[in-house]
Amino acid sequence: MTLEKPKTNKPGDYIWYELLTSDAAAAQSFYALILGWHFADSGQQAMDYRIINAGPNSVGGVMEITPDMAKHGAKPVWLGYIAVDDVDDMVTKITGRGGKTVMPAMDIPMVGRIAMVADPQGAPFYIMKPQGEGKSIAFADDCPRPGHCAWNELATTDQPAAWSFYGDLFGWAKEGEMDMGPMGKYEFIRHGSVIGAMMPAAIKPDAPRWTQYFRVENIDTAKAAVEAGGGSITDGPDEIPGGDFSMNCVDPQGAHFGLVGGRAKA
Repeated sequence: MTLEKPKTNKPGDYIWYELLTSDAAAAQSFYALILGWHFADSGQQAMDYRIINAGPNSVGGVMEITPDMAKHGAKPVWLGYIAVDDVDDMVTKITGRGGKTVMPAMDIPMVGRIAMVADPQGAPFYIMKPQGEGKSIAFADDCPRPGHCAWNELATTDQPAAWSFYGDLFGWAKEGEMDMGPMGKYEFIRHGSVIGAMMPAAIKPDAPRWTQYFRVENIDTAKAAVEAGGGSITDGPDEIPGGDFSMNCVDPQGAHFGLVGGRAKA
């Protein structure tokens, strides 16, 4: 018997990724070199918002930080969007559990309703009620897809509290762990499939925060492209279970991100 794959996303799924950056044009050139992304104008009149496309699929957006946003503390960062049934109700639940509202709920024409929030330890993310039908594969939960997000990793100052927060609100469950010795536990997140992990904040700079890992065809080629484009490698490439390699990077504007991919056989 073949089980039919869902045609829509469920609450708690990752459905979009967004780069806030101080230089959208430079960021576009940098990531195109590494991930082969191509970009399109979103058509939003009030903002410079560029759609990231990996092959035929839209997987995220790039938004340039305005002077007003910078005045209020906005810095270059990658953020994930988590699907919810009701944005306003979820904002209330998040703030009631010690999180905070970073950007109040708002409607984006032809897109949906969104809000930027932060968990009780301070890691920011978006919640979204998308408009229309269809299933986002910005996070590739069906098969490895170059240019798509392959892993979502939270570095947090309080793992038990983070599990309670995300588990109760989004239905995420812990599925095993990897002992990293004195560094603590690397604990895997399941939401239908395994979507990422939580780890102690001390391991990552600028934590608490989420790191998104995007898939590349070849990790060594990607490393060279990051460095050639003016970015830096903070960790890796390191082999991970399954035979792929991962590394942590910082783009030229200061946004942290991860890459994962294979290595050419000798």
